[in-house]
Amino acid sequence: MTDRDPIPPAAVNDPPPRPLAQRLGAILWPSFFAAAVATVVFFMAVDPLVLRDVTFPELELSRMGGYTIAFFLFWSATASASLFTWILLRPSSRFNRPRQR
Repeated sequence: MTDRDPIPPAAVNDPPPRPLAQRLGAILWPSFFAAAVATVVFFMAVDPLVLRDVTFPELELSRMGGYTIAFFLFWSATASASLFTWILLRPSSRFNRPRQR
């Protein structure tokens, strides 16, 4: 690549960016299923009411509330892992633009 080339060679072959809804779906949908599996596996061994009594005994929380909180915690953890993977897999030409002189 010379100084006169306005576009790096890798950028020519890059596919166009995908729509935001498709990108969010690729991050949130698999993480939703992973969180559901993690919640089921976790609560096969742990009772939410026993966990509440050990951690926050003064908190009035039902068993369903414990399931809900845990699901959203697992979902945020798996969604962040999917997001970091998406960030690392982006083509470098999308964010390494040539410098203008």
